[in-house]
Amino acid sequence: MVKFSILAGGYNTFIATYLFDSSAGTLDVAAKFPAGTNTSWITPHPTNSSIFYATNELSPMGALQSYTTTSDGVVSGPHDTVPSGGSDPAFTVALSTGQVAIMNYDSGNGRIFPTDSTSLKFDNDSAPIITFPPPVGGVSHPHMAYEYEGEVIVPDLGGDKLWRITRDDGPAHPGDWNITGLIPQPLGSGPRHMKIFGERIFVIHELASTLTVQPIPAPPNGTSDIIDSKLITPSGLPAGAAMAAAEILIPNPTSKFPTPYIYVSNRNTGVQDPRGDAIAIFEHVNPGKPDEGLKLITEVFTGLDQIRGMEIGLERNGGDEFLIAAGVAGSAGAVVYQRVDGGRNLTEVARNLDIPTRTTFIWL
Repeated sequence: MVKFSILAGGYNTFIATYLFDSSAGTLDVAAKFPAGTNTSWITPHPTNSSIFYATNELSPMGALQSYTTTSDGVVSGPHDTVPSGGSDPAFTVALSTGQVAIMNYDSGNGRIFPTDSTSLKFDNDSAPIITFPPPVGGVSHPHMAYEYEGEVIVPDLGGDKLWRITRDDGPAHPGDWNITGLIPQPLGSGPRHMKIFGERIFVIHELASTLTVQPIPAPPNGTSDIIDSKLITPSGLPAGAAMAAAEILIPNPTSKFPTPYIYVSNRNTGVQDPRGDAIAIFEHVNPGKPDEGLKLITEVFTGLDQIRGMEIGLERNGGDEFLIAAGVAGSAGAVVYQRVDGGRNLTEVARNLDIPTRTTFIWL
């Protein structure tokens, strides 16, 4: 396949569809569809590619919405809208349970909504607010929800924890999600997003600009030591640069990409680097051995300003050869890279400047 449709959300009132032609090396805005305000994070349904969900990142009360799309990116909706239960929801994800989680960054809480048989309607009455305990003298900032073996793990940027939440099997509140444990993170590091691969947790820390790896502790409150921690900030930064890590991707290995390289994005919120922000590529080396760790492979400078969202395409249609990224600031638009050298590097294929900023993507 050489043509791909890609949905993109951002801080405005529309969802855009890009058309990427890998053969021609072009990236075009195919359409803009009216949507809720600040659809800053969109997430696909896990089994139905025609359904996706979006945040409305608003204060004092955000929202969660459901949408549908055709295979070529014609978007309809919203089909339902429910309150997020708090302020500035920066992340949502559809779970394998048929539920949808949304996390409110500024109010330190979140909700997990059941959906009906269509997956488009939310049960607002069966999604109690989950409040994350704030640190002493601080504020909880849940920034993601990651499903793993019956748990949902929530990185708390303000509390330096990974909260573990599970469903209640008791008769009083069956199906409700409750905090049952935590995984401590380095103080002041600001864990933002995470992935699990090969019995290891990989966490990107916004405030420390680090990538860490550690074993998955036993639930609910097991602990494990961090095996390795690496700075992800690029070399040669200008004076006044202020780095804040954002996103982490670990695509599943395939015959074309047998090594699961780790792609992490930097955001420079200070004096801008003429090269733009970098995507750093790491390798998890010697897992399970005494010299297990993280190895920096390369840095790819993008010309983008504050890369918040980036996404790798789908293996089923050959899209996993490509990565799309954009900045939340500036005017550098969106850029598509080809993964080369088995995923060890990125080569720019196409760029589009029609929409200055985007924050989140879904490959169709």
